[in-house]
Amino acid sequence: MEREWNLLLAASAPDCGQREIDRIRQLLEERRPIDWGAVLELADRHGTSSLIYRNLSHLPGDVPSSALVLLAQRYQTNVHKSLFLTRELIRILDCLDGLGIEVLPYKGLVLSEMYYGDMALRQSGDLDLFVRKGDVARIKNAVRELGYTVRVPIPEEAQQDYISSGYECTFDSAAGKNVLELQWALQPHFYAVDFDMGGMFDRAVKAVVAGRTVKTPAPEDLVLVLSVHAAKHVWGRLIWLCDIAQVLKTGNLNWNWIEHQAQKLGIERILRITLLLANRFVATAIPPQIEKSIKADHVAQAFADEIAESAIRGVSYEEDQLSYFRLMMRLRERRADRIRFFTRLAFTPGPGEWEMFRLPKSAFPLYRLVRLARLAARFARG
Repeated sequence: MEREWNLLLAASAPDCGQREIDRIRQLLEERRPIDWGAVLELADRHGTSSLIYRNLSHLPGDVPSSALVLLAQRYQTNVHKSLFLTRELIRILDCLDGLGIEVLPYKGLVLSEMYYGDMALRQSGDLDLFVRKGDVARIKNAVRELGYTVRVPIPEEAQQDYISSGYECTFDSAAGKNVLELQWALQPHFYAVDFDMGGMFDRAVKAVVAGRTVKTPAPEDLVLVLSVHAAKHVWGRLIWLCDIAQVLKTGNLNWNWIEHQAQKLGIERILRITLLLANRFVATAIPPQIEKSIKADHVAQAFADEIAESAIRGVSYEEDQLSYFRLMMRLRERRADRIRFFTRLAFTPGPGEWEMFRLPKSAFPLYRLVRLARLAARFARG
């Protein structure tokens, strides 16, 4: 599938210039025919169907009409989804503004509008809002009035434990499942990346979505947020690297601050791998301010090679397997962070443990033993 993969890379460029057009034509002119079914499947898997449609529509004589029709259908579906999510976002923000609650929408259509210049160019699946821990209960009540229902109900007696150890609350609506996600932390507690959420709110910048002003994380914060999110999923979708590329193109980023924060959080290796993969797959230039440190990090380069090879071969990582958790630990450069990851993973209970047994509040510490037993059983199965 080398040609199909190379075509995916060339046709997924957020800024498709003459170089990319020439590369696409070169691939299309080679003797062996393109497997368009495979290209469309790759585009769906990597979240770049809308970008590919925009770019290939410039070459109607070179691309089979059947492939363009299918891509156009996907593009129109994403347009309708984006319009729906935009309406819902404004409805939710208006409601929360009336209650004096500040939230930060990010990713999805906000990222697309702000950094791609077109909300339809990035496929949006849901609404992601960063919220403050102390506002979670009020927001849950507010969005319930708007027709949203919690996807995984948490027992009332476990609410505070869940907010302390968890990181998100997902909601369904009449429009479908997982339409809205509230996130008060960057990742689950056991990943041991303790991001300063209060600082993110203080540094937030204004953006305009469908004529409405919203606040969203500053680009420096977004570089770290998107890098950690991609790492959590082992950089398994090309669109996440496209997002990084678009944020970097804004220029004037404070790389001293970004590097300092990455070092403080223990995610320098994750940041470097992200930038190396963005350079390899979407031709994003390594920022000159940190190019020297990236070139000197041979471990990060080896990881980037390993992950790139897995992406090309279509290897996926199951997030409940022992091999996945080993990889997550290996990605951390500091021994202390690896130890924190392991101990939190082993002893931080969650909804799975609470659903198995309903213990009284006074017996909640026993959930740690339930968690440890469940993990041991899972890993024993492979």
